[in-house]
Amino acid sequence: MTNSFVVRGGGRIAYEVHGQGSLVVLAHGMGENRHSYRHLIPLLVAAGYRVASVDVRGHGDSSTGWSTYAPAEVGGDLLAVIRDLDGGPATLVGNSSSAAAVVFAATDAPELVNGIVLVGAFVAQPKLNAFMRLALAAVIRSPRLFGMFHRTLFPVHRPADDAAYRRQLVTALRRPGRMVPVRGVAAQVEPHWTTRAPQVRQPVLVLMGTKDPDFPDPAAEARAARRLFQVAEARMINDAGHYPHADRPEAMTAELVDFLAVVEHA
Repeated sequence: MTNSFVVRGGGRIAYEVHGQGSLVVLAHGMGENRHSYRHLIPLLVAAGYRVASVDVRGHGDSSTGWSTYAPAEVGGDLLAVIRDLDGGPATLVGNSSSAAAVVFAATDAPELVNGIVLVGAFVAQPKLNAFMRLALAAVIRSPRLFGMFHRTLFPVHRPADDAAYRRQLVTALRRPGRMVPVRGVAAQVEPHWTTRAPQVRQPVLVLMGTKDPDFPDPAAEARAARRLFQVAEARMINDAGHYPHADRPEAMTAELVDFLAVVEHA
């Protein structure tokens, strides 16, 4: 699939589109790229959806050198992709750090967004001890260490192509300037998406893997996220880690298709 690009604030955002039907836009988390959704995309296409998978600013084939990696600006990038694809409306799916971005997009341009899905969203800033702070500082500076950390986020199931994908991921992060966006995403604290959540009027789905190692209690985190919205549902994906679209794609597709049916009739 050939990349498409949309210009935004002096940089370029890369994305690719598959299928026909109602538009679903996928945004990945810190350090990843649009191929994170490689197992989910064909399932959504088979279910009758047009799927745009985006390289978040500074990641994948999108340009580097951005002055900020704040979720509000990433949300603006997703809206730019929707406009580039004839204006939607679209359902936005954001994993991890990009879960914050879809909240900003939904409130900044509600006419372009008919629903949002937050996957592995952080409601509160993680509280790290001194050792974990040092470990995180090392991970966001080293492609090799990031790859090792990435592997830990699949505690139960692992895609068959996981090792090959991770090698490609690490190689991509070794390109000049590519760890800077990772640090930029990790450094984001304010404004936090939770301040915008009560303003969302569209349907919201919160998805969380039951084995997501980023959270002491994934179910509690999902419930906390759900309570922030006016109309929201929280669902758990059994035995999934931080990337359920990769380790449990069939289960995640089932949840998304159910939600998309609700969105289309809202």
